Amino acid sequence: MASEQLQTIIQTIKSQPDLHGAPIEQRRAAMEAVTTMFPVPDDVTREPVDAGGIPAEWIAAPGTDAERVIYYLHGGGYAIGSINSHREMISRLSRASGARALAIDYRLAPEHPFPAAIEDATTAYRWLLSTGVDPARIVIAGDSAGGGLTVATLISLRDAGDPLPAAAVCLSPWVDMEMTGDSMTTKAEVDPMITKKDVIEGAQAYLNGADARTPLASPIHADLSGLPPLLIHVGTAEVLLDDATRLAERAKEAGVDVTLEPWDDMIHVFQFFASMLPEGQQAIDRIGEFVREHVGAKAAVQ
Repeated sequence: MASEQLQTIIQTIKSQPDLHGAPIEQRRAAMEAVTTMFPVPDDVTREPVDAGGIPAEWIAAPGTDAERVIYYLHGGGYAIGSINSHREMISRLSRASGARALAIDYRLAPEHPFPAAIEDATTAYRWLLSTGVDPARIVIAGDSAGGGLTVATLISLRDAGDPLPAAAVCLSPWVDMEMTGDSMTTKAEVDPMITKKDVIEGAQAYLNGADARTPLASPIHADLSGLPPLLIHVGTAEVLLDDATRLAERAKEAGVDVTLEPWDDMIHVFQFFASMLPEGQQAIDRIGEFVREHVGAKAAVQ
């Protein structure tokens, strides 16, 4: 049974102004404004860096091991979101895993459509390796569009012959630009955050005329063989549920070590609300365990 806090969060989301179809500048500003609800603890260090021409930031909780890295790609439909909007959640991942995190601000659609985000994500990853970080000590992670971008980045790096990270984490990943999953319909009434119309508009803006089945845009159509171990989290009350389950199925069929963890009654990227949602922090802690299992990071600092 979901915590009482979940219903409070859902009601808060539903009470917000309806920005469906609003200008992109307004939607971006609203996303940035959310950060006031999630202040970053004073003990978390932040260091802006230029990651091969891509704006980035090191985010680290106390006691992290500098040799272990979470390389984070934020969500937001490839059109909104930033390091700023996701910094608090990323700091929780750093604290839970004992690893420092590198987050990037990849270029956003519609000004910079597919494949700009993938180009930026691969460029910053290669910069990370150029600093001397061992790929065997890196976990790449992302939420929503950032979850899809995580998989697309792995595919792009694999195909280019680059060393892959030790593992990857996808939170509520968006991996199907055609929106063919049954949950787009069956979960429409219980998802307070995303509508099929949102996803259609987001896909059109990101693709900018590209084929929706292009593997790097819709990784469920990609050859997933050779990818590192993958942890997938998804809520059972979100329209992207079938994106996550189908990604897991196809990755397993390709021989990838996949752990799919559906969270009952949870909403899209519920980890974002960890400061007020017990299940969100539980999921963050689980991700921390997964990271430590694969990169040998120190125990979480409480």
